[in-house]
Amino acid sequence: MSTELIVVGAGGFGRQTLDVVQALNRAADVPVFDVLGVVDTNPSDLNRERLEHRGVAYLGTVAEWLAFDYHALYLIGIGDPVARQRLDRSFLAAGMAAATAVHPAASIGSQAAIGDGTVVCGGTQVSTNVRLGRHVHLNPNVAIGHDAVLHDFVSVNPGAIVSGDVEVGERVLIGAGAVILQGLVVGSDAVVGANACVVRHVFGDTVVKGVPAR
Repeated sequence: MSTELIVVGAGGFGRQTLDVVQALNRAADVPVFDVLGVVDTNPSDLNRERLEHRGVAYLGTVAEWLAFDYHALYLIGIGDPVARQRLDRSFLAAGMAAATAVHPAASIGSQAAIGDGTVVCGGTQVSTNVRLGRHVHLNPNVAIGHDAVLHDFVSVNPGAIVSGDVEVGERVLIGAGAVILQGLVVGSDAVVGANACVVRHVFGDTVVKGVPAR
């Protein structure tokens, strides 16, 4: 029997999350999820049209859904780590539980642990003994090296590489094509710019960019 699911967010990553869920359903003998629709507090007219075009219902705002008190599982398809954490607190306070979605075209190594709410897109490679926290987003074609730890609400954008033994703190945003070299620590709330090459530890709540990143 399929599990009822809502996706939070009608924007780009919300619809990518729908793609991951639909790929999971196509790959299974029985669909894994029954997608009830999408909730979004302020969707654009264009994103509403995009949902309608793909046959996905718009279920109203987050507040309206929580007031409805219907306990489907949820996935938060919003790229901003801080917003994702704030929404997660609201859903947890309402007694709801998060799902996890890993695209069938992603590669997950042995002894990897994946937290609730995490979304792993197609083409991503997660190596052995990796720890992914809650509500981590791995965009397409990301590579996560052996023994890396990504804490809660991390977002890794397309094509980025997190090398082995790296630790990434909560709410870190790693830009598209960025590379973090082996054994480094990226502190919570840091931002690593697109195509940056990180060669030393990154303090929390800082922005680094360039080659080498500084």
